[in-house]
Amino acid sequence: MQKIISRAAKTEVSKRLNRFPVVALLGPRQCGKSTLAKTILQDIKNSIYIDLERPSDINKLSDPEAFFKINSDKLVCLDEIQRVPEIFPVLRSIIDENRRNSRFLILGSASPQLIRQSSETLAGRISFIELTPFLITEIGKSDNEKKLRNLWLKGGYPLSYLTDRPEDSMQWRIDFIRTFLERDIPSLGINISTSNMRRLWTMLAHTTGQLLNSSRFGESLGITHKTVRSYIDLLEQTFLVRVLNPYYVNLKKRLVKSPKIYVRDSGILHALLNVQSFNDLMGHPVYGASWEGFVIENIISNTVNLNAFFFRTATGDEIDLIVETPKGLVAIECKSSSSPKISKSLLSAVEMIKPAQTFIVAPVKDSYPIGNGITVVSLKEMISIFHSL
Repeated sequence: MQKIISRAAKTEVSKRLNRFPVVALLGPRQCGKSTLAKTILQDIKNSIYIDLERPSDINKLSDPEAFFKINSDKLVCLDEIQRVPEIFPVLRSIIDENRRNSRFLILGSASPQLIRQSSETLAGRISFIELTPFLITEIGKSDNEKKLRNLWLKGGYPLSYLTDRPEDSMQWRIDFIRTFLERDIPSLGINISTSNMRRLWTMLAHTTGQLLNSSRFGESLGITHKTVRSYIDLLEQTFLVRVLNPYYVNLKKRLVKSPKIYVRDSGILHALLNVQSFNDLMGHPVYGASWEGFVIENIISNTVNLNAFFFRTATGDEIDLIVETPKGLVAIECKSSSSPKISKSLLSAVEMIKPAQTFIVAPVKDSYPIGNGITVVSLKEMISIFHSL
């Protein structure tokens, strides 16, 4: 249907396979894990792909120990591994009998936290890699304004982003949301109210980029704040929302302690809010918060082992993103305007924490200093700066 976009994670998966017996590629459903795995297997002569959602493939593992021994010389890819958690002890036994790297590539739609509950026996044998939907660094010349807006509006899920017709993209995302609620959650063995989860997810979309108030959500839904947090934990563990914690520093000012929460994929965010076009987005109250979440998700997902936070005082002085680097703190403010201005709250926050560098990330083509030691940069340039640190 569309061209295949090269994934940045491909090289890293290959490197990890050379160093570990098992590599786990994790991420939300439909983000491209299977496509990436099949691309990797094409370059490996002795390999086999098993889809654990296909009955015929499941039957091959009716005696998993015998199957793995017969194929001991091959790289075995197991897709949707979370459906058969009982297979992990067998993997450990097989690996320990013949300890070599590149034995198994496992794919899962649950988070490392959920997977590790069933894979504790693989400690020291397994390496985890998260695959996200398409990032701005993967779509070609991402400084192209049209491509950037297309990715921002549709989000990065391949079947949403690569669809030419906007209405088809929106329909795919609506179906994705419905499938997650009606099929994926029950398949994880989790018994929750589908209607409450849908309502909470929509409420999170309306308040994306804001402080999390579990008690207020609970009152609106008629459930406890603890239940709200359990629902949010599930959405976080399945890669659908990101919880960003506050940055603490020893100041005399009172600091906000509640986390901020974002719908991770901007396209899913817009589908939950029925934002169908870029004109709709520009006129929607979530416009600025949508850009903020899009920027933060791309920065965090493009950089390995990034310690990221936000900073806010009780009086409203705020920085959208604080990143700890070997060269000191980097402060980032997200502005959806192509001609951003420095706010008083940003200047005040910068004065308090004194970062080594401060940037405003905006939809601009060229970087330029804006004063007070602050530089305006594009999202692509900001990611390049982190890669150089």
